[in-house]
Amino acid sequence: MNRKDFLRGLGIAGLGLAMPMEKSLARAKNLKIATGGSCTLIPSETTGPYPLDLSNNAAMFRQDIRESQAGALTKVTLKIISTNDCEPIQNARVDLWHCNAYGYYSGYTTSGQNGSINYAGQTWLRGIQMTDANGEVAFTTIFPGWYSGRVTHMHFQIFLSSVLQATSQLTFPVAEKNALYAANTPYSAYGADPTSLASDNIFSNGYAVQLATLTYNSATSSYECFMEVAINALSTGLWSLEPETGGQFKLKQNYPNPHKGRTTIPFSLTNTSDVVISLWDLTGKKVAEVVQNDLSEGEHAINIDLQGLGIPVGNYAYQLQVSNSNGVFRQCKMMTAQ
Repeated sequence: MNRKDFLRGLGIAGLGLAMPMEKSLARAKNLKIATGGSCTLIPSETTGPYPLDLSNNAAMFRQDIRESQAGALTKVTLKIISTNDCEPIQNARVDLWHCNAYGYYSGYTTSGQNGSINYAGQTWLRGIQMTDANGEVAFTTIFPGWYSGRVTHMHFQIFLSSVLQATSQLTFPVAEKNALYAANTPYSAYGADPTSLASDNIFSNGYAVQLATLTYNSATSSYECFMEVAINALSTGLWSLEPETGGQFKLKQNYPNPHKGRTTIPFSLTNTSDVVISLWDLTGKKVAEVVQNDLSEGEHAINIDLQGLGIPVGNYAYQLQVSNSNGVFRQCKMMTAQ
């Protein structure tokens, strides 16, 4: 099983082509953000002029999205919660993208600090992750620069079982952002961000609930930003249909979760099938595989011992692949280490 097949189970490949980002059945109108324990509705935002459909690019499932881009090391953590009860949502797919330190986006010809440059075919500063048991995803990146007409920002989208639930943007506190620019190269050569939040065409109608934290961690010599985002997971009900399974199986959450190295993956089969469970680390590398052939219809459970499989205790995406006379079907979920 290759990485492209893994992304099919995550609902990224194949279904991403059937449900384009801008035409997905679930729109982003249900996006909310929670601050201080209360969920506050914010408007959806445009994907902007520089999104990329990376549904078939297996390399995009990654935590570190920097590639060769230079800039201030930054860890971005998003916590996805439900507007119904403000509880974490696990197994949500989160796509994140932003410009580089000079204001350019990968995949396009854009204007930045050094004029117009063509970065077609490039994919830096774009990535995909799945939320863990705490509803969190973390990306290692660089802090974005600014470009004319827009205040510094990042873009993100959230999917549940291949259905687009939210599209929005986040920004940063002005004082902290400009202090970062002054203290780090190459940003310092271009000065403070000249666009105010009040004049930005996205945030001018309000930005308080789209403001991520921004702090410096001296222990890791990096910046950290955090934002809690709530989505109305019940708004369409479409995601619960799990279209990628083809009605051939039901993959359930592993237990215990979080785990300490041993956990059980339960699932049910509609028909007699060959089953493969594969484990993938957060860089998108397959690290283990368990094969069970000719399993009968009904309830099943496979015990996973990470030490026995020769891999360290940690967070892994696990994929169930089911093969029978009806075809090959896949789905992923995330297991979280305690």
